[in-house]
Amino acid sequence: MIQATILVVDDEQFFLQLYSELLESEEYQVETASSGEAAIERLKMGGIDVVMTDMIMPGADGLEVLRASRTVETPPDVIMVTGHATTDNAIQALKSGARDYITKPFNPDELRHLIHTCVEQRRLLNENSVLKSQIQLFQKGQNLAALIDLDRHLPQSTNSILQELGGGRGVAFLFDSHTVPELRACIGLSDDQGLALAQSMRSRLDRCDGLFFLQEDEFNVSQGWPGGIKTIGILPLCCQNDTKGAIIVCNQPGETFPADVRNENLLFLAEQISLGFENAFRFLGARELMYSDDLTGLFNHRYLHMAIEKEISRASRYGLKFSVIFIDLDHFKQINDTYGHLAGSKTLSEVAKVLRQSVREVDTLFRYGGDEFTALLVETDTEGARIVAERMRESVAETTFLQEEGINVRITMTIGFATYPDHTDNKFDLIDMADQAMFVGKKDRNSVRVAEKKGD
Repeated sequence: MIQATILVVDDEQFFLQLYSELLESEEYQVETASSGEAAIERLKMGGIDVVMTDMIMPGADGLEVLRASRTVETPPDVIMVTGHATTDNAIQALKSGARDYITKPFNPDELRHLIHTCVEQRRLLNENSVLKSQIQLFQKGQNLAALIDLDRHLPQSTNSILQELGGGRGVAFLFDSHTVPELRACIGLSDDQGLALAQSMRSRLDRCDGLFFLQEDEFNVSQGWPGGIKTIGILPLCCQNDTKGAIIVCNQPGETFPADVRNENLLFLAEQISLGFENAFRFLGARELMYSDDLTGLFNHRYLHMAIEKEISRASRYGLKFSVIFIDLDHFKQINDTYGHLAGSKTLSEVAKVLRQSVREVDTLFRYGGDEFTALLVETDTEGARIVAERMRESVAETTFLQEEGINVRITMTIGFATYPDHTDNKFDLIDMADQAMFVGKKDRNSVRVAEKKGD
């Protein structure tokens, strides 16, 4: 068991020696100070559990020692020693925060009992405090491990790591299909700073063995980084041993992380975050199955609304544009009526493959229903959407479908599109305007039409 440290303060050497002999026999670590000023300087260094100070001393008296003890990071308990004539002052000291007082001359057994009681209560409080913090950490870890919503999991996880480190700055991100960081949380950082950190730390993420830290001599500051970084903490976010993203934390300017950055509490928290991330990422994959079209493998119309909401949020944040394309196959009913529904289903599947080859990997394709398809083109203005739509139309028109079945049919399609925010900044209006543009094109078929702005 760690010995309690007692600081004895008295201007008379006789009492200093007497107290020391009595308390050292109880296996306490005893230090002495012969003045209030010396006691105050020692208190600033920390590590004192109990102060036993004379009430009346030249210079800084017992009350000043008491006040000084309240200002240290972990305040010690203070016991006042006073004569019978100054008992009123001792009572005043109790009102100011003293733990207890004892009068001269004192009974040695009374002194030992008072110190023992004080130390034991302090030990129990410390143990209870540690237990309470461990329970809270366990509950926090369990909550993060059970949180399967990535949009909540990543910000909360980043914040929890920073809290355990006593503060700092952090960013959480995932990689898209091109390993471009997609920010999910920024705390104490601008989006540009978070993105710069994420991009420059990409080469450090080829490991899935938990939280690790880099000191300033282990990294080079890159353009766009926040200032004052001394330590960087990195928690790769993995699923089935494949890195999907990361949480990166760093110190605040002018501050440092604790010396023991890889303490048991922090490592436990990181393990729970990693477990929760893998659960959430698996759930995301399962949820995508709910939003997939079984026939074509494209997303379905239920997911379209979610994808557009997400893209509106991103586009408004970064000042970007994107476009929505609506596609309807011309005279598709004739294929069903002539060759049967199985041939019709095979045609839809083959059309989906052609459409995939006409867009970028970052774009998203949907089967809206029946023979209608939709495309979400990110960072694409009206002219860009027109080019993509024409490419889609031409690719389908030039393809011979159902060749394996020996049928060999051609099909065309009519396309309408609208651009955010040029045509509207409302999700429902955007979908409706692209649909209406496609409906107008149906008069000619095998054509591309752009939405009309409201009021045109």
